[in-house]
Amino acid sequence: MKEFTYTITDPVGIHARPAGLLVKKLAGFKSAVTIERADNGASCDGKKLLALMKLKVTQNDAIILKAEGEDEDAAIEAARTFLSTNL
Repeated sequence: MKEFTYTITDPVGIHARPAGLLVKKLAGFKSAVTIERADNGASCDGKKLLALMKLKVTQNDAIILKAEGEDEDAAIEAARTFLSTNL
């Protein structure tokens, strides 16, 4: 299992457009991907848009992204790049 922590810098937090793009990107990987709020432990499947939106991640919230499976390294790197560019 690979994981990393990222603090959201977007003033709106994780909102619909970038959330949809992130889910679409993660769906291309075979690994299971989980996104967890660092403050309260709430988590979701990173490939499910509505579940991600229900986390209500706002600016300055830290999330922990975990990937487990055969392409976990690539999934983590893609998520890290996406988050740093878009959120």
